[in-house]
Amino acid sequence: MSSSRAKSNSTKTTKKRDRPILLLDGDLYLYRAAAAAEQEIDWGDDIWSLMTDLNDAKAIFMSLVEDLQENHCTDHMIVALSDKENFRHEVYNGYKGGRKKVRKPVGYAALVQWAKANFRTHTEPLLEADDVLGILGTRPDLGDSIIVSDDKDLKTIPGRLYRPMTGELLEITKEQADRNFLMQALTGDVTDGYSGCPKVGAKTAEKILAGPKPQWSSVVQAYQKAGLTEADALTQARCARILRHVDWDDKTRTIKLWEPTRDGHN
Repeated sequence: MSSSRAKSNSTKTTKKRDRPILLLDGDLYLYRAAAAAEQEIDWGDDIWSLMTDLNDAKAIFMSLVEDLQENHCTDHMIVALSDKENFRHEVYNGYKGGRKKVRKPVGYAALVQWAKANFRTHTEPLLEADDVLGILGTRPDLGDSIIVSDDKDLKTIPGRLYRPMTGELLEITKEQADRNFLMQALTGDVTDGYSGCPKVGAKTAEKILAGPKPQWSSVVQAYQKAGLTEADALTQARCARILRHVDWDDKTRTIKLWEPTRDGHN
């Protein structure tokens, strides 16, 4: 297997190619590799410790990469990684508040550094890996690309999404992506620490967004019915919004916070 080696943030404009470029969720799969390699050790006398053979973690990650490259007949790949800071904390101070005490697997930080040294990786200031994937995946000049992630949040990005756990290759239209995004704005995400609209689950959200084209006004009405405001709805939507290329300024490397248009989406 061959892999592209480059420094972090070294994404270059990609012209037309015969093979697609894989945009890999580095946060997710490096975490899983480190977690799978972690072991408990019983030293006796009720003394336990955790250890990781980083070589095992590297092998697990490399196996995934090799399978992906073989399945999609390409060795073009960018590994997306999160920045240490996250702009959504400024949008909503409760964002991912429940994750502060969650321990990373032993060796995870070292595994990330290894990935940066051995693969073409990409990070951006204040962005999560999901946002990097969304921006690159909708970038007009990148060419043929496939986002690789099992995270359901990536269903809010138009384009191709491959989900290794199920083997699905989804073709997500802009209309489907917009609908999925507004669904997230209504239902929230407990794992990420934003609640969405009170008492609105997936089935209720589907009813609210019923029709050929989802409307932002329908989302606002649901929030108002729950005793909240359009500003509350917008805050939740900005937490839910996985950035697309239209939400990002390449020149200044700054975020354009999502604003609803007349038809309710961008």
